[in-house]
Parts: sequence; structure tokens; C-alpha cells
Amino acid sequence: MGEYELLFSWKTVVIYLLVINVVGFFMMWIDKAKAKRGSWRIPENTLFTVTLLGGGFGTIAGMYTFRHKTKKLRFTIGFPVILLSEIFLVIYVVVKYVIK
Repeated sequence: MGEYELLFSWKTVVIYLLVINVVGFFMMWIDKAKAKRGSWRIPENTLFTVTLLGGGFGTIAGMYTFRHKTKKLRFTIGFPVILLSEIFLVIYVVVKYVIK
């Protein structure tokens, strides 16, 4: 098995997605806690970056679990749009290039 096949194996992809979603979930929790204390916050662009990197389920779950950023349309619309776009992209790639 080549190094690229090992790097992009289903197991590696699943582990990556689990980790990035746990990170996204806890980032929402940490940011909410910091907001309550009035201390330095995680930049919004960082939260969007984690979502774009595949952490959409985690950031959305964290947003509603901790009731954080739920009144900001940018997040309540943006996170799901990113997640759905990524799901459709993965389905397209799998159907077009993986399933033969």
C-alpha cells in the first residue's frame, strides 16, 4: 500500500473527522465560557475555519448544546450551509470517482 493510500484510507478519514468535530464542539464550549467571563474570545473566523475543515457536526452541536451564537444569523445559516455543501461534495466525489 502506497503512502498516499495509507494517508487517505477510510480509517484515517473517519479518525480525522471524529477529532475535528470533537475539537469544534469543545471550541464552542470554551468560547461560551469565555463569553460568560468576559475574557478573550476565540475569533469567529477560527470557528468557521474549523467548520470548513470538516468540523460542522461538532460546531453545530456545540452551538445548540451551549446556546452559543444561536442568535447570529451568520452562524445559524453559515454552519449548516458549509456542512451541507461538504456532504454534497463528498457524495459527488464518491459517486463520480470511487464507485465504479
